[in-house]
Amino acid sequence: MFCYQCEQTAKGVACTVQGVCGKNPEVAALQDLLIYSLQGLSLVAVAGRQVGISDPEVNVFTSKAAFSTLTNVDFDPQRFVKLIQQSVHLRENLKAKVKGKGGKADFPAGPATFTPAANLEGMLQQAESVGLKSYPAGDADVLSLKHTLLFGLKGVCAYADHAQILGQEDDKVYAFVHEGLAATAAEGLSVAEMVPLVLKCGEINLRAMELLDAGNTGRYGHPVPTKVPLGHKQGKAILVSGHDLLDLEEILKQSAGKGINVYTHGEMLPTHGYPELKKHPHFYGHFGSAWQNQAKEFPQFPGAILMTTNCIQRPQEVYADNLFTTGLVGWPGIKHIPDRNFKAVIDKALALPGFTEDTNGKFVNSGFARTTVLGVAGAVIEAVKNKQIRHFFLVGGCDGAKPTRNYYTEFVEKVPKDCIVLTLACGKFRFFDKQLGDIGGIPRLLDIGQCNDAYSAVQIAVALANAFGVGVNELPLSLVLSWYEQKAVAILLTLLYLGIKNIRLGPSLPAFITPNVLDVLVKNFNIMPISTPDADLKAILG
Repeated sequence: MFCYQCEQTAKGVACTVQGVCGKNPEVAALQDLLIYSLQGLSLVAVAGRQVGISDPEVNVFTSKAAFSTLTNVDFDPQRFVKLIQQSVHLRENLKAKVKGKGGKADFPAGPATFTPAANLEGMLQQAESVGLKSYPAGDADVLSLKHTLLFGLKGVCAYADHAQILGQEDDKVYAFVHEGLAATAAEGLSVAEMVPLVLKCGEINLRAMELLDAGNTGRYGHPVPTKVPLGHKQGKAILVSGHDLLDLEEILKQSAGKGINVYTHGEMLPTHGYPELKKHPHFYGHFGSAWQNQAKEFPQFPGAILMTTNCIQRPQEVYADNLFTTGLVGWPGIKHIPDRNFKAVIDKALALPGFTEDTNGKFVNSGFARTTVLGVAGAVIEAVKNKQIRHFFLVGGCDGAKPTRNYYTEFVEKVPKDCIVLTLACGKFRFFDKQLGDIGGIPRLLDIGQCNDAYSAVQIAVALANAFGVGVNELPLSLVLSWYEQKAVAILLTLLYLGIKNIRLGPSLPAFITPNVLDVLVKNFNIMPISTPDADLKAILG
C-alpha cells in the first residue's frame, strides 16, 4: 500500500499500512488497479477521438469510476472488482469501434492490453505492480506532476459526475480526462510537458464546476440568503450529508406528508438557500458540523442518516444500523441505495424515536452565492471606496481532524472588524456559527456554498476586479485555504490556471509535491504555507 492523495496521509508522507481515512490495503490496491484500467481505457478513448469517436458510455463511466477512488468514497472491495471488469469490457468494445474507423487499435503491453484476473485474489496480485510508484517518469519531479495531475483529475471527475447526473455535460471535459489519464501512463514526458497538462486540469475543472453550477441553479434556482436553524423540532427525523442535491430533493419529495423533518449535515448546509428546495415545509435545519465529526455527532441523531458522495469516514465508529449510503459511497455492511428509492430510509426514520422536544438553537446564514453578492456589488464597491471595508478574505476549503486546523477558527476570529470573510466548502465548519456582525448591512461572514461553489467565488472576484478596473491579484482580497482531498487539488489547480497568486495553503502542503515542483509554484504564484493567524494577518494587512 502506498497512498498519499489526501492531506492527512500518515506522518505527512504516505499511508503504507492502513489509510488514516480507514481504507485498508486491499481497497487501496484495487483502487490502484482500477486507475490502471482507466489509463488503458483512456488510451483507447484518445485514439477514438482522433477518428471522430466519442463514446458516451465510456465518458460517463470514466468519470464515475475515477470518482470512486477519491478519499472516503467507495471502500467496498467487490464494487471495485465490478468496476475493473466493466472498464476492460468498455475498452475492448471501444477498440472494435476505433478499428472499424481505421484508427489505432493495437497497443503495446500495458494498461491498454491489461486483462484482469478472474477473482479478487488474482486482482490483488496484479495490483502490486501498478501502484503510484510504477508510473513511468524520468525523475521524481515528473512523477510528482503526474500524481498532481491524477489527483486533480479525480476532483474533475467528481464534479463532472455530479453535473452529468443533473443533465450537464461537455465533451471537452471528458476528452481532457482521457488525455490526462493517458498522460499519466505515457513514457518519456518531461517536466516542461507535464506542467501545461497540470494547469490545463485547472482550466477543465473550472468548466466542470460551471456545468455543475448550471445543473444546480437550473434545477433549483439561484441561492438566496437564508437563516438556517441549528436546533431541532420535535418529531421524526432524517439527516442528509454529502453533496448531492438530487438525492436531497428525492428525500424531500418522498418523505413529504409523513411527519418527518429533514435536516442537513456537513456540505449540505448551503442547500437551504436554493428556492426549489426551500419550498418543502419539512426541510427544517442543520445538525452537526462537518463529516470529520461523524463519530461524535451521528450517535446523537435519533433518526435515519443518508450519506451521499464522498463524505463518510470510519463508519465503524458510527452506529451503522441507522446509516444508509447512496451514489458512489459504499462500505461493507452499510446499506446502499443505488436507485434513489428511499423507502427504507423513510421507514427507518418512522421506526426511530426522533426528537422528543423542540430546541431553540442558533441560526446561521447561508445562500450568499454570486447572484446575491453581485446584486449588492454597488454597495460593496462604495464601502471599499469609503474605507468602510478594508479587505476581503476567502477562508475556506476542506475540514479535517488535525488540531492544527484550529488555525482557521482563530484566523477568522482575529480578522479586523472592517474586513469581510467569504467562505465555502466544509472548512467553514471551523467558524460557520461565529457572529461577526455586518458592515453597512453587509454581513461580515458570507457563506458562498459547497466546495464546487468555488465557481461562484471566482465569478465574484472577476466581477469585482472588472468593477475596480484592476486584475484579480490587485484586489484587496486574500485566499487562505485548507485542503483535504482531491476536489481541493482540482480547485487549487483552477486558481493557478487563472493566475491567482499569494494563496496561503494549509494545514500542510501536499506530500506528492517535490521540493523542485514547490519551488516552481512559489516562484510563479507565490503560494505559501500558513504560519500563525497573527503573523499571516500582519503580513497581509501590514
